[in-house]
Amino acid sequence: MTQALQIGESFIGEGVNAAHVNTVFGHREGPAGVAWATALATPSAGHVPFVTVLRPSLPVKPLTLFVTKAAPATDAHGVLIWGPAQAGIAAGVAEALTDGTISREQADSHVIIAAVWVNPGADDAEAVYAHNRLSVHTALVNGAAGLPSTDAVIQARDSPSNPFFTPANTAAPAPTLSGAST
Repeated sequence: MTQALQIGESFIGEGVNAAHVNTVFGHREGPAGVAWATALATPSAGHVPFVTVLRPSLPVKPLTLFVTKAAPATDAHGVLIWGPAQAGIAAGVAEALTDGTISREQADSHVIIAAVWVNPGADDAEAVYAHNRLSVHTALVNGAAGLPSTDAVIQARDSPSNPFFTPANTAAPAPTLSGAST
């Protein structure tokens, strides 16, 4: 049975040109469709969702709403968001449609929300494009597969790490709440 709502995540690349994409994929007539339409209709300062296009007047399918996680800090940053990052998201979604991660039937019945991080310090348009293309495709594949597994989350609980922070002592067991049983 196909999941009614698929949520995916992926971080690709290193440094200022890395891509971090979260996806929500689901039927237009379900919660994903409601969230998609609501987000499009209620932009906020610096975060104006837009329909992702492969080129002008050719939106990718399933219709994909690009939502920025970082407000454009400069004109150059805005160009990286609307240019290479958008092109990467469109190409990665089309790749998921081509390889069957998304079925041809879902192309017209489903929607995608892609929350996309483009670092204000990004400086390489080709890297921004490539990383976003791979990141959205990976997020959609992960969502379709229900990843991460619960076992992977449990195994990683004492060694969290991300590109911005790794605790100094990841070998120590997590503290417990007083009175809680373990």
